[in-house]
Amino acid sequence: MHAEADVRRAAKNSKKLIPDPGVVEELCLKAVSRLPQDVRQALAAAEEREKDAVARRTLGLILENARLAAERGRPLCQDTGLAVVFVELGQEVCLAGDLVQAVNEGVRRAYVNGRLRRSVVGDPLIRENTGDNTPAILHVELVPGDAVKLTVAPKGIGSENMSRLAMLKPADGREGVIRFVLETVVQAGPNACPPLVVGVGLGGTMERAAYLAKKALLRRLDEPNPKPHLRELEAELLRRVNDLGIGPEGLGGRTTALGVSVEAFPTHIGGLPVAVNLQCHAARHAAAVWRPGRGWEVEA
Repeated sequence: MHAEADVRRAAKNSKKLIPDPGVVEELCLKAVSRLPQDVRQALAAAEEREKDAVARRTLGLILENARLAAERGRPLCQDTGLAVVFVELGQEVCLAGDLVQAVNEGVRRAYVNGRLRRSVVGDPLIRENTGDNTPAILHVELVPGDAVKLTVAPKGIGSENMSRLAMLKPADGREGVIRFVLETVVQAGPNACPPLVVGVGLGGTMERAAYLAKKALLRRLDEPNPKPHLRELEAELLRRVNDLGIGPEGLGGRTTALGVSVEAFPTHIGGLPVAVNLQCHAARHAAAVWRPGRGWEVEA
């Protein structure tokens, strides 16, 4: 513990980033037990406006579960997920250490010491549990500046199993995208544990669309896409998803989704890749930012 404290002090006063497993561990434990504020607010607002008595009661129970999890430091859900980690690495940052090793060590500590469910198998066909929920899935993106943002997003498999990707034709256009998103939500039904957050990735290639859909889940629910045509698409998708009447936990009602976030990337003239990543109501993620001279600061 003393050695790790020394590392943190050195990192705070240095212009070099020394990857710190302790930060990853802290974010994992926070993410699995505390819903982000925007998600709590969206659930409370949905409960307030929901007309269906069963749906309203279900939303109330989800909020009560979130309150108890935060108060007691217990997981929001028994499926504490596969750790998905996003790193936005400033191009001016000097990385002094093994980032991949630090991330996996932080995840290992959180899941072992925090007594969280270990849900990762080392090979998808042999199915032998790794015993510590590693390895994490790590996405690193170079961005301008001298700061680093690290986000941990534990992803449960229920909603992940209901996610889909399609290589649409350009002629399918906007309506084709809407149709595919609605089909995905209908096929998921109660299995993705609604109310959902729906991440939609458009463009790029197959893997880029999937990445965009996953990253879209990190955007605050009260922050629509800044591009007008995508903002309008998000609003229409949310309205039409909620018109499906699936409701909280599939029991009916107006609240099938809390939000829809769309991210887009340039693509080939001959394609229209679309990925839909569904997230259950336990929309868990926690983030910290590192700046030279200030060290790591966990976001509220």
